[in-house]
Amino acid sequence: MRLSKRGEYGLRAMANLASQNSQATAIPIREIARGEQIPIKFLEQILLTLKNAGLLQSKIGVGGGYYLARPADEITLGHIIRVLDGPLAPIRCVSQMAYEPCACPDEETCGLRLVMLDVRNAITDILDHTTLADVTRRVELARNVASNEVHSHIDRP
Repeated sequence: MRLSKRGEYGLRAMANLASQNSQATAIPIREIARGEQIPIKFLEQILLTLKNAGLLQSKIGVGGGYYLARPADEITLGHIIRVLDGPLAPIRCVSQMAYEPCACPDEETCGLRLVMLDVRNAITDILDHTTLADVTRRVELARNVASNEVHSHIDRP
């Protein structure tokens, strides 16, 4: 699996919305684009795709923007990536979404396929069990640790 710019920007935008608890408030697209340093036209396409997939909702007009369609703890990174980039499997013969037979003589005993199946399982296990709420918590924790490190350096004689 290779995460495209589309996938990366989509994940960052969704994490941004989750961190702002955007299920309660619509966040203007310009604010998301500025905060995440994403080109606005590209972000518009990405957010529309996520909206069409049922992950986002939008509000038009004053106070308009995008907001999460479900709570952040119900939206996984795996779901977002599949919407934007397609299957997570590194090769098609181990994909659950887009399976295609491979050209090897015996798919059941192919060493490459067996290893790539382990890779797919590891990737999906992490991404399908990591929610936007998990990402938000990790960011907060990392910021707290970084802040504490800065303060401990300042406090030293």
